[in-house]
Amino acid sequence: MDIDKLRYVLQQHELPKSPSVGIFHPACVLMPIFAKKDEAYILAVLKADTEGYPWRNQVALPGGHVDSSDDSTVSAAYRELSEELSIGAERIEMIGSLGHFQTIRQTEIEAFVGLLNGTLTGLRYDPQEISEVLEIRLADLIKTHHRNKYQGYRPDIANLLYPTGVSGNNGDIVIWGVTAVIVHFFLEHLRRLSLETFQ
Repeated sequence: MDIDKLRYVLQQHELPKSPSVGIFHPACVLMPIFAKKDEAYILAVLKADTEGYPWRNQVALPGGHVDSSDDSTVSAAYRELSEELSIGAERIEMIGSLGHFQTIRQTEIEAFVGLLNGTLTGLRYDPQEISEVLEIRLADLIKTHHRNKYQGYRPDIANLLYPTGVSGNNGDIVIWGVTAVIVHFFLEHLRRLSLETFQ
């Protein structure tokens, strides 16, 4: 993956904008991409199986609400990554924003993508919030994107599903909801960057 070209593609194409109405609570996520055995992976988390937890058993990208003490949305994304997984900002080469995405819970998420440097050793997380850290092979997501004919088209949110290739208690863990929308948007930009990847 050519990081400079990906950054250029993100800058040249229109990103989902923030709605003008102020009914949404601001939040952020960061999609860390890292290399493992010469392949690209996305780092995600499986939210804890806790009764009453709104994001119970959902695949998510590291992130959370933007606090009044945060200087910006991107600084909030760095803070959340550190708090959730003990990954410092110095280990992330920021590529750019993927735009703004809204949830049914009146939350507006600005999603960022960055390159994670180094190994995944030393990750720490709260088991009350996160049950597992997921290493999702980018090639598997791309195959699903192609097989389900998502290129240039996004189905309704109920039918936008990306199996992770990681097994859980009930079979393959699947990305759905707003995280699937963010993944879809990212993969569409990869398609613009290199159409050969999807053949």
